[in-house]
Amino acid sequence: MKKKIEILAPARDLIGGMAAINSGADAVYIGAPQFGARSNANNSIEDVAALVKYAHLFNAQVFVVMNTILYDNELDTCRAMIWELYGIGVDALIIQDMAIMEMDLPPIVLHASTQANNRDADKIKFLKDAGIKRVVLARELNLHQIKTIYDEADVELEFFVTGALCVSFSGNCYMSVANGERSANRGSCAQNCRLPYNLIDGNGDTLIRNSHLLSIKDLDVSDQIPNLIEAGIVSFKIEGRLKDVAYVKNNVSYLRQKLDSYLEGSDKYIKASSGKCTYTFDSTLNRTFNRGYTDYFVNERHASIGSWESPKSKGQYIGKLIRTIGDAYEIENGELLNNGDGLCFINENNEADGIYVNKAENGKVYPNVLKEIKDGTFIYRNNDIAFIKIVEREDSAIRKIGTTLLLTENENGFELIATDEDGNVSTVKLEHAKEQTKTGESIEENIKVQLAKTGFTPYSADEIDVVFSQNWFLPISKINEMRRNVFEQLSEIRLANYKREEHQLVKTSHPYPETKLDFMYNVSNKTARKFYERHGVTEIEKAFELQWDPGKSRVMTTKYCIKYELKKCPIHQKDIVGVKVKEPLVLKQGELEYKLKFNCKPCEMEIWEKDAEFEIEEDHFH
Repeated sequence: MKKKIEILAPARDLIGGMAAINSGADAVYIGAPQFGARSNANNSIEDVAALVKYAHLFNAQVFVVMNTILYDNELDTCRAMIWELYGIGVDALIIQDMAIMEMDLPPIVLHASTQANNRDADKIKFLKDAGIKRVVLARELNLHQIKTIYDEADVELEFFVTGALCVSFSGNCYMSVANGERSANRGSCAQNCRLPYNLIDGNGDTLIRNSHLLSIKDLDVSDQIPNLIEAGIVSFKIEGRLKDVAYVKNNVSYLRQKLDSYLEGSDKYIKASSGKCTYTFDSTLNRTFNRGYTDYFVNERHASIGSWESPKSKGQYIGKLIRTIGDAYEIENGELLNNGDGLCFINENNEADGIYVNKAENGKVYPNVLKEIKDGTFIYRNNDIAFIKIVEREDSAIRKIGTTLLLTENENGFELIATDEDGNVSTVKLEHAKEQTKTGESIEENIKVQLAKTGFTPYSADEIDVVFSQNWFLPISKINEMRRNVFEQLSEIRLANYKREEHQLVKTSHPYPETKLDFMYNVSNKTARKFYERHGVTEIEKAFELQWDPGKSRVMTTKYCIKYELKKCPIHQKDIVGVKVKEPLVLKQGELEYKLKFNCKPCEMEIWEKDAEFEIEEDHFH
C-alpha cells in the first residue's frame, strides 16, 4: 500500500481552516475553547465541529491542539472537553501533558506535541508503546537523527516545514514565566526572544548594542521534502495559528504544488486527501510574513540563522535604493511596487525601519514620510498590497473533487449517477414523461452544458455521458434539479463513508528511559506524576511554573549559538576565531539580564538568570 504524505496547516479560526482546506491542506490543526498553546487562538466547539464537517468532505483531517501543561483543578474540564471533541468527529488531539494519558478517554488518536520535546529515539519509542500514534518532532533535528528515530521508534512522524521558529527547545522555554509570570507552556508566551538586547562580555565591555540577539529567521525546509520523506516524515506542518489567511493560503498552496510534483508518478507515496486545487495567484513564500529563511539544522550547522536587525516580517527583497530625488526614491525593480505597499530597510543605527508607498509611478516611489536612506540600502517589501488582495479573495484557491456523471433512462423517467474520484456513488431518479424532442434531434450537448455547471459545489464534472435510447426531451430546470440533488446527496454519502481512525488507550507500565525527571519535564499535576511513577520514575521535580526560584534559574536551552553567530565557535569555526571572547557573555535589556552558558559537547547554549552560578567550559576541543 502507498504511504500517505500530508500537508498540515494551522487554523486560527473556522474561516482560516476552511481557507487552508481550499488551498490544498490534507489536515488542519486548531485550538478548542481551552488548553491550546496559543491562548489567543481559541475556538468554540461549534466552530470546530463545522470545520470537521468541511474537512471530512475532502477526506482531510482536523487535529485539535491541547498542548498546554495542566494544573490539578483543570483535569476534569480537560477530560470533558476531550469527550466533546471526540463526539463532534475530531480526528486527533495534539498533547503535551502526560496526565491526558491517565484519563478515562474515548478512543481518540493522540499525537505528542513538539512541546513534549521529542528528540530522543528511546523516549519517542516509549511514547509509541504507551499509545501515542504520532510524534511531532523537535525542529532542531537533522536528517540523520530523524532517520534514526524512524528506524528505532517506528511511529508516525510529523516535522515543521515552514513558519516561525522557537529559538528554545520547544516546551523548555521559561523566559516568559521568569520575566512576568506568563507561561509559554500555558499558552501565553511573551516572546522575550524577540526583544532587543545588548551583548556584554566578561570584562564588562558592550560587544553589540540594541540588537535582537535571540530572534532567528523563519524556517523553510520545503526543498528538503523528498529527503525528509525518505527519512520517515509523513506530515509536513506549517507553523502559524496566529497568522492571517493570506499567509496560510500562500504557504499551503506553495507546498501543495511542490509536494504534488514530487508525488506525481511515485509508486511509494500518495497524497493524503481528495480533490484538486486551482489558484489565481502564484504562491511565493516571501510575499507574506517572514523574517528571511533558514533550513535550521536539517543539514547540520552551516550558516548564520539569526535575524538580529528585527523580529518583524522582512518580506520580499525588491532591490537597492539607487538615490533619493526630491520627495521620492528611485529603487531597483521599483516598477514592482504598488500604492499602499509597506517597505522595510535597515537604517544607519542597524535598526529595522519602514515606510508606506503613497504613490508609485514612472519608477519613482513617493513615501508617506521621506526618511533619510543611504544609497545602496537593501529595500524589502513586507506588505505586498496587490498580492494580499488577490490571495484574500475567496475564489483565489478553489478545491474540487473530481466526478463522472452519467444521465440515463429508467422505466418511469430518468436517473443521474455521479461517481467521485474515491469511488463513492450517488444516484437520483426523476419521474418524468418521455417525449421526443420537437425537432427529433438530440439535445445531448445542451444537457452536458447544464450538467457541467457545478458552480459553488465542491465538485467538478470531469466526464459526462448521456445514454438515451431515443432523443428524449428534458427541460433545463429538471436537469439542473437533478444535478443539484445528486451532488447534495454525494456530500452526505462522502461524510457517511468517512472513516475516522480510532485508538483506545490501554494503560501500560513499560519503563521510562529515565528514572529522575527535572523541571524540564513540565510535570504540573498529580495525574502526570502518577503516569511517570507507574513507568518506573522515582524522582520527579515540579514544573518550573510551580517552583521557580527567581534569579538563579536556567530559562532556556537552545541549539542556536551566539558564539557561532559571532564567528567565535571553537569547534566549527576554529580556523577563523581569532581572539576568543571573554566569558561569561551577558544579555541585557533594561532591568533584565541573562548569562549565557555554552555546552560545546552537545553543541547547545543555555540561558540563565543573572544570579546563577556555573562553571565556564574551557575550550578543550581540537
